[in-house]
Amino acid sequence: MRVSSRNPLPEALRGAIIALGNFDGFHRGHQAVVGEAIAWAKAEGRPAIVATFDPHPVEFFAAGSAPFRLSSLDQRQEWFAAAGADAMLVFVFDAAMAASSAHDWVHGVLGAQLGAAGVVTGEDFTFGKGRSGTIATLRELGAEVGLRSRAIGPVTDEGEVVSSSRIRRALQAGDMAAATRLLTRPFALRGHVQHGDKVGRTIGFPTANLALGDYLRPAYGIYAVTGRLPDGRVLKGAANIGIRPHFTPPKELLEPHFFDFAGDLYGQDIEIAFHAFLRGEARFESLEALTTQIGHDCDAAREILESV
Repeated sequence: MRVSSRNPLPEALRGAIIALGNFDGFHRGHQAVVGEAIAWAKAEGRPAIVATFDPHPVEFFAAGSAPFRLSSLDQRQEWFAAAGADAMLVFVFDAAMAASSAHDWVHGVLGAQLGAAGVVTGEDFTFGKGRSGTIATLRELGAEVGLRSRAIGPVTDEGEVVSSSRIRRALQAGDMAAATRLLTRPFALRGHVQHGDKVGRTIGFPTANLALGDYLRPAYGIYAVTGRLPDGRVLKGAANIGIRPHFTPPKELLEPHFFDFAGDLYGQDIEIAFHAFLRGEARFESLEALTTQIGHDCDAAREILESV
C-alpha cells in the first residue's frame, strides 16, 4: 500500500512503527533501519510503515541539479513490501514541509497526523527547518507525545560506511561489483520503452530504447544486463548507455539488446539491471566496425551472465 502525506492516514495504520528516511536505493544501511522497524512492529503487533520523501530534499533545494536518483518510488515500494512493511508513506517535500520546525514534525506530523507509536532512523538522520532536529531532539520531543524512537548505527563494508554517495561513486566509475555488493542487488533502471531510430534492427541487434529520467547516470558505455518484463520474464542481454557517439545527433539513451528475443516491447515498462561494465562508449570508423564490436560485446555479456 502507498499512502501520501497529503491524504489522511488509514485508521488501520495508526499506532505504527515508522522507519523514517529517504531510502533511495534501499542499500544495506537502509535495510538495517527498515529491518529494525519491521521487527519492532511485529514484536508489538503493530503496523510497519516505511516513510520516504518525494521529491528528494536535494531536488527541492537545488532545482536543476544533475540527476542522482538510485531508485524510483515504484521500486522502493516493491522492496519495502518484500522486506515485510505494511505500507510506504510518501512525504511530499514542498515549501511547507521545508519550513516545518522539528517541533512541528514530532508533535504535528508524527504525533497528531500519523499517531505513530515509534520511529526508527539512522544515527545521522536530521529533520526540520535547517536540519535542526537530531536523534536527541526526536527523543526529547517524542517523549512529550508518547513517541518512542530508536537509532541504528552505520553499516560498514570493507571499513567504510555504506552510503548512497558511495554507491553513486561506484556507478559513475563503472564498478558494478561494488555497487551490487552495497545495494545487495544490481543497480536497476526502470523505464518506458519508446520508439527509436530503429538502426539496431538493420544491423542485426535490435534494441529497446529507454529514457534515463531522474536516475543517476552510471559510466557511459556497454554493460552486461538483464531485463525484467511486466510479465515477470527475465531476459539476458547487452546494453549501451550514453549519447551514441556513432550517430547524429547525439541522444542520451539506455539501449538494451536482448539475446534470442524477438518480441515487441514498445509501450511497456521494463527494468534493466546492470551486472558488469564491459567497455566505455566509443566512436567507430564505420558501421561495419561498430557491428563487429557489438558482436564481441554480446559474446562477453553472454559469458558473464551464464551464472545469472
